[in-house]
Amino acid sequence: MTRLAVLGAGAWGTAIASVLAPRAEVLLWAQRPEQAQALQATRSNERYLPGLALPKPLGVTSDLAHAVHGARLALVATPVSGFRDVLQRLDPALPVLWLCKGFEEGTGLLPHQVAAETLGEKATCGALSGPSFAEEVARGLPCALTVAARDPEFARQAAALLHGARLRVYFSTDVVGVEIGGAVKNVMAIAAGISDGLGLGMNARAALITRGLAEIARLSAALGGQPETVMGLAGAGDLILTATGDLSRNRRVGLALAKGRPLAQILAELGHVAEGVRSAKEVARLAQKKNVEMPVTGAVNAVLEGKLKPGEAVERLLSRDPKRER
Repeated sequence: MTRLAVLGAGAWGTAIASVLAPRAEVLLWAQRPEQAQALQATRSNERYLPGLALPKPLGVTSDLAHAVHGARLALVATPVSGFRDVLQRLDPALPVLWLCKGFEEGTGLLPHQVAAETLGEKATCGALSGPSFAEEVARGLPCALTVAARDPEFARQAAALLHGARLRVYFSTDVVGVEIGGAVKNVMAIAAGISDGLGLGMNARAALITRGLAEIARLSAALGGQPETVMGLAGAGDLILTATGDLSRNRRVGLALAKGRPLAQILAELGHVAEGVRSAKEVARLAQKKNVEMPVTGAVNAVLEGKLKPGEAVERLLSRDPKRER
């Protein structure tokens, strides 16, 4: 049986490990020994996926070397903030997929750039992305994802390895497009949450999602991404899910901001990482550097930095001059 290592026992790591465990030998790595012990003892992850039992075949460990020993593939399911640290502890020869979406704070690097710095340019690696709420994946509900890697054969093989049961996996070589879609959609989900929280209606939400997709397309193209990726699972699919689904952490941040609640308090009560909060600044910075027009991103970033109130940000967007749609 194929052995897989899932590195990171948050909601998404636990979910993907659970769905793969019935058809592969899977070890789930938890960074803290006490977390690994709790997962083993209770056979559930009550902090991140309460009420959902871990499958019996799923192993849990806090020993990273043990988790990856003999693994055919490692799936890194940490937040972007912990991604570099984990990669630095892995053998560069081990094939890796990452599940995190966003930019590294401070450096502004996308995950594939962090991987190149830590594992080397020739490492066998790629991104796994797409519309996927961890809770639904863990419950065995249908889900479709995309594996993106520069090496087309690795992308194909990794997709085939993960594909099965109710998990449908496609493959692509457009790593940049897939990562930009996964990162920027979180910012747009905050915008959609603000719109809904202010009671602006479904028409406004649809407009924000559509214009948000245009911003993703422009930034992706500026960085070398392919147009078809923007319209696929990692682009439009992930954006629609995150901007409209009640399980979206980034959408919930926007809803709370619209009610006037302080960001620090929102994040403390959320109890999970909302990558859009961290990514907004980096997306806005990158857009400025590449001379890409991204007004929705700019408005969200201004709200997060306390420079605009949510209502003011909406008014700024509405007051923009009419122009040709593109």
